[in-house]
Amino acid sequence: MRRELRKPLYRKVNTKARGVRHHFGGDYRHHRNTKNPEAAKMARGRRRGLDYTPLFMFLLSKVGRPWGEVFSEAVARLDRREPIFWMVSLSRDMAKAYFAVGGSSYFSGLYVDEEGLLRKVDPTLDETRLAPSCKCCTHTFNGKPFTRRFREGSRGGEESRS
Repeated sequence: MRRELRKPLYRKVNTKARGVRHHFGGDYRHHRNTKNPEAAKMARGRRRGLDYTPLFMFLLSKVGRPWGEVFSEAVARLDRREPIFWMVSLSRDMAKAYFAVGGSSYFSGLYVDEEGLLRKVDPTLDETRLAPSCKCCTHTFNGKPFTRRFREGSRGGEESRS
């Protein structure tokens, strides 16, 4: 039986686009001829240019499903496990309502409940309750642009409704 191949849950970012910086090069050249051997080591294991937005959208689509099934499918389609736990907490106590990826992309926080199901930390949180931290970027929450405008003096994030 032939196993079905599925698309990976990450993508490579276009590194040739204008204005995209991934901090390539230059790190090693400044320390190459120094007398400190620790400073002269090249940075290994740095992962640059990967976008995990497909993973986050996949996890959001699986809310209410058994965590074991969701986790096994996600791990099979990833290069490493860590990005899953940027979004998912295994306990409600450690979970956050939302988290930021980069400077302007926000996603709902998820947790695994007592029954082993994937749940949103705050199901009422949406793009209407969050405020941008600057006026130059397009801020999004779960892929949808914020509806609130930038206000001078605000730090961004969730604002109270008083």
